[in-house]
Amino acid sequence: MPFRTIIGHRRLISLVSRAIARETLPPALLFAGTAGIGKRRTAVAIAQAINCLQPVTGEFDKDACGECASCRRIERGVHPDVIVIEPGDSGTIKVDQIRDVIDRAGYRPFEGRRRVVIVDEADAMVPPAQNALLKTLEEPPSASIFLLVSSMPDALLATVRSRTPRLRFGILAPSEVAEALLRDHGYADVDARAAAADADGSIGRALEAQSVDLTDARALAQRMLEQSARTSDPARRIESAKELIAKKSSAATERDQLAVCLRVMASLLRDLGILANRADVRSLANADLQGPLSRLAETFDSERSMRAFGAVDRALGALERNASPKVVADWLVLQL
Repeated sequence: MPFRTIIGHRRLISLVSRAIARETLPPALLFAGTAGIGKRRTAVAIAQAINCLQPVTGEFDKDACGECASCRRIERGVHPDVIVIEPGDSGTIKVDQIRDVIDRAGYRPFEGRRRVVIVDEADAMVPPAQNALLKTLEEPPSASIFLLVSSMPDALLATVRSRTPRLRFGILAPSEVAEALLRDHGYADVDARAAAADADGSIGRALEAQSVDLTDARALAQRMLEQSARTSDPARRIESAKELIAKKSSAATERDQLAVCLRVMASLLRDLGILANRADVRSLANADLQGPLSRLAETFDSERSMRAFGAVDRALGALERNASPKVVADWLVLQL
């Protein structure tokens, strides 16, 4: 997974690549950001760029070839000089795991240029483990680099955070999430777009969701908005709200289905606001629906789409407070 294959984070990766090329990469770094956006993948790409036998240039100052024996072994997780530590069955990283890697980091690399230690979900380190790592972070071995990856960096001890410069990974654009789902996970285009719209910038969250459900939810949300655009009759709107509630299902299922539909509807309304204001269409979360959304934007102007977005947000808040899904659905369709 060379740098050029990573989706998003181009500015950050460019800075890291330049530091590797100039041999100025700090001996310890903390990768912080939402789960599922490519932090661990970037850490592995750094290990490849450092230890690649045939590094390349181009988009980045220094990148791995992705094809040499070193790159392939790092990709498979069997390179002796790239160590990945992650939580065990207990969900934590124990002090013995950290002590073992500290001992190994003290020796010269077996075959690579530098030894790279990746601590994934670093916030899962128990306090004794963090304290054990602290001495090494203060005086890191000259031939080793420590990369801490965390979606909750503030859970780390302040002393650990102060010794690891933080690189902040931003969330991905919906188009980038969809690109990853299409390229790496075999999603159909419509499923990728639907999953990306509800993923909040995280490939991991998109993969955890049921893509078929999201596709159906997006189609339903679009129908609700179109129905609202066609009629202001309260009775007809209330009748249409029945579609938002799962048939013959538990209250929990009703709540979950409605919440998914509302999140996707919020994404559609955001896009309607972009179209109504003639903003850059490249920022559309549902770019594949630009045609029908453009027609819908003739009714949902900037003010109405903003007002509807606020109503959806309040409806989601009501669901979180255990309001009746039916009551929430009925109320919402009258606000659109």
